[in-house]
Amino acid sequence: MSSDSGGLMSSAGLVRYFDAEDQNTIRIDPRTIVAFGMLFGLLMLVLNAMVV
Repeated sequence: MSSDSGGLMSSAGLVRYFDAEDQNTIRIDPRTIVAFGMLFGLLMLVLNAMVV
């Protein structure tokens, strides 16, 4: 008996779940996340420079 039997079948539901488009989800542009991260990093550098 193989230890990985049913692996493909069990992952098929997850693939279907994550491929589904839900209209109620919050959509954020990836560029917004990158820009927010850069601004947050810059803010931390400025605050660190003010403390030292």
